[in-house]
Amino acid sequence: MSLAEFSLIERIAARTRARADVVLGIGDDAALLQPRAGEQLVVTADTLNSGVHFPAETPAYDIGWKTLAVNLSDLASMGARPSWCVLALSLPGADPAWVDAFADGFFALADAHDIVLIGGDTTRGPLSLSVTAMGQVAAGTALRRDGAQVGDDVWVSGTLGDAAVALRAWQGGTLDIRAAADDAQVETLR
Repeated sequence: MSLAEFSLIERIAARTRARADVVLGIGDDAALLQPRAGEQLVVTADTLNSGVHFPAETPAYDIGWKTLAVNLSDLASMGARPSWCVLALSLPGADPAWVDAFADGFFALADAHDIVLIGGDTTRGPLSLSVTAMGQVAAGTALRRDGAQVGDDVWVSGTLGDAAVALRAWQGGTLDIRAAADDAQVETLR
């Protein structure tokens, strides 16, 4: 690992906060965690790649937010309270301003949902971000797909189809994701 990579890790680590259930966080080969008594650990992972899961010109803040949001959504779908996450970053170059903006988005969401970053990895390569998030749920109470019954409610967030419309608009050149839009509907899609 280069000196620049250590500097980037330090920038990110400086943004994390302490929690009593993190026995050992960033700085060792692995983290040590103390789950609550009587609870089960819920684990999920998602990877986002530039040009596949977001346009290359997406602002770093938005990428940071989305990188964690997709994992928080998975934890919520099982009824878990977010606790910890690890982040693997593949970056084309060591750009402190990009990392700071990414961290602003990531930690704004992390702090709002009481989840702490406890470690991860950085490497040089095409822009790719992967989070493994862990949450906790009372033993035996996780909401599972095989537990759905006829007559159950199905809940969704946002407006169904917005992502598809936004993707088509961006691909067609009618949606600039880099700048805020005056039109409220276009801004929602952005």
